[in-house]
Amino acid sequence: MSIIVNEKNKTFHLYNNQISYLMSVLPNGHIGQLYFGKRIHHREDFSYLLERMSRPMASCIFEESKDFSLEHLKQEYGVYGSGDYRMPAADVLQENGSRILDLCYEGYEVQEGKPSLPGLPAIYTENEKEAETLILCLGDKVTGLKVRLMYTIFAAEGIIARSVSFANNGNQALHLATAMSLCMDLPDHDYEWMQFSGAWARERHLRTRYLEYGIQSVGSLRGHSSHEHNPFVILKRPSADEFQGEAIGFSLVYSGNFLAQAEVDTHDTTRVLLGIHPEGFDWKLEPGETFQTPEAVMVYTDQGLNHLSQIYHRLYQKRLARGYWRDRVRPILINNWEATYFDFDEERLLEIAAKAKETGVELFVLDDGWFGGRCSEHAGLGDWVANTDRLPEGIRGLAQKIEDMGMKFGLWFEPEMVNKDSDLFRAHPDWILQAPGRKSCHGRYQYVLDFSRKEVVDCIYEMMDKILSGAKVSYIKWDMNRSITECWSSALPPDRQGEVFHRYILGVYDLYERLTSKFPHILFESCASGGARFDPGMLYYAPQAWTSDDTDAAERLKIQYGTSYCYPVSSMGSHVSTAPNHQTGRNTPLHTRANVACFGTFGYELDLNTLTEKEQEEVKEQIAFMKQYRHLLQFGTFYRLSSPFEENVTAWMVVSDDKKEAIVGWYRVLSGANLPFGRLRLKGLEEGTEYKVTKRRIREKGQGTYYGDELMYAGLVTTDGASGETSLEEEKTYDFDSSLFILKAEDEKE
Repeated sequence: MSIIVNEKNKTFHLYNNQISYLMSVLPNGHIGQLYFGKRIHHREDFSYLLERMSRPMASCIFEESKDFSLEHLKQEYGVYGSGDYRMPAADVLQENGSRILDLCYEGYEVQEGKPSLPGLPAIYTENEKEAETLILCLGDKVTGLKVRLMYTIFAAEGIIARSVSFANNGNQALHLATAMSLCMDLPDHDYEWMQFSGAWARERHLRTRYLEYGIQSVGSLRGHSSHEHNPFVILKRPSADEFQGEAIGFSLVYSGNFLAQAEVDTHDTTRVLLGIHPEGFDWKLEPGETFQTPEAVMVYTDQGLNHLSQIYHRLYQKRLARGYWRDRVRPILINNWEATYFDFDEERLLEIAAKAKETGVELFVLDDGWFGGRCSEHAGLGDWVANTDRLPEGIRGLAQKIEDMGMKFGLWFEPEMVNKDSDLFRAHPDWILQAPGRKSCHGRYQYVLDFSRKEVVDCIYEMMDKILSGAKVSYIKWDMNRSITECWSSALPPDRQGEVFHRYILGVYDLYERLTSKFPHILFESCASGGARFDPGMLYYAPQAWTSDDTDAAERLKIQYGTSYCYPVSSMGSHVSTAPNHQTGRNTPLHTRANVACFGTFGYELDLNTLTEKEQEEVKEQIAFMKQYRHLLQFGTFYRLSSPFEENVTAWMVVSDDKKEAIVGWYRVLSGANLPFGRLRLKGLEEGTEYKVTKRRIREKGQGTYYGDELMYAGLVTTDGASGETSLEEEKTYDFDSSLFILKAEDEKE
């Protein structure tokens, strides 16, 4: 890893064993993009990569030159108005109405390690040798605006982290209308654009299309990263697949409104922008004030999409998630929500918990309905005081009874919302986001608290702190069940209303930071009606997230498969729920529900008392299996093998760091008669190692012993009773069937 600065040529080369990133100062003082990709040798002069040509209709900077137009140059942080007609990375409104900027190079800094970003989540280093950071200092002479472009390269793997800070060193107020975290000009458009989109209960489905002239983009204006689009996109070469070829990932460490965009001009250059969505954004910078953008994380690989994902998994597991739970396996839990909804009392909860304890569950989670007047969706949110009609001894008493059973206790909160039928709203009706003189939309009969205001965040913190300080709470499910509308704050003047969306997210981060700092041993799980805020910003505070409110095993194949392109298995909240499923009405076998959920944090979302004795025994076996293998399942190297977006069979696997163990998940959505034979080529094994293979469907059954090269090149045989005419009961197959294959290394062979 190194950063080489050529003072004479004003060229910057960031590189490690995997990648090179090259920039130079252009003749007009702007920063030009020369190259990003596979590692290349350093040379003193890379000027040949700066391509100039006189083109008709070009607007040229220099009077004596017809070949220097910003429209046709690859740049690091493009601005509009002086010859570059593409969408800008920065747009600053000045007091005279002008938006013209001239961000010229003024100097640089090189730092060991990686600076933190004040008030924002970001990846980090544990020692300064892990990374090195280049800061390019730019300035606009007319306004006094100073811009710092930050680039961190890690010693290992193809990672570049980028962010930007703005400082008003002038004497007039400025308004940031656009402040992107990343601008990347690529020299061609021979890419496929991969996005991860959907809706409630079908989040992060893979969508792929070829880049064409014009703009392709995804984003959110909902106040959160959203079910609809994830703040993560991939550009891959058309020939690339899961196991070979070039791809670049773009991930935003942010939980609010975002824009991810690729603009292809008619000369085939591709400009990628990633950052806070400029629609509705207007940040006032008074003289002396600064603004910091969220962080964008770029990953390059020439080894296919699985490799790209594995880089993100390792980075986000080990250098984004923090604290006590970062490296620990997650407790097996049971959540009462789908078992009871609002219809419970303490006796019912203890009955559910007692049966769960019998089966080996480690954590009981009390969901919505325990506080204030919360007997339905209409009331109680904001009043974080236990309802003693339901819980006579409050949270303290219930938590102690769960602890006395030998389990840990967890609790649901939705701290960002309020019902109008609540003591909090009656006391502070101006504490919600609402526009004066306008009707206010509700979502689930609730309204959004104005977390841009410190006094609101302080109030919620004090109520939560009192609960958590007074009871044995080991886990918090932090929910957020509606998007933001009527985004206006009574605490801000008119010329700062464009700041509310971002200030709101900063308030959320502040509350998380305070709570996780005071209660470091509590496991936080973020949730937003399931997956509406499954983003890297949340993982900085909560190492796992509720992946989706859809707990149907067949639907979860697509959801978890799509999520895995960026996010590690250890971050995916996944539960076994009842059948028929509450979201789809589908009946799936109990073993398949568990086989899907075990590639995640694993838990149950049902009343185990309603299962038959045979099913309860099966649950005990599932839990014992998960306890034995959860470290491998949650922290092993993950491979996607067969896509639910393309095939009837979905398959994935995890491999231990030493390659001595692996677990393969195999799932067939629809069964059939007289199907073809099945083989699955595995990945990540040692070619010369023999592996004992055990098949687990409902019970475990020895499969045989095979070398790693056999399993990877000839393939694992997955043929079952659906490939012929079955006569034995144990060979019968079903719709939504599945098996796990456990691989354990025997003595290594030459």
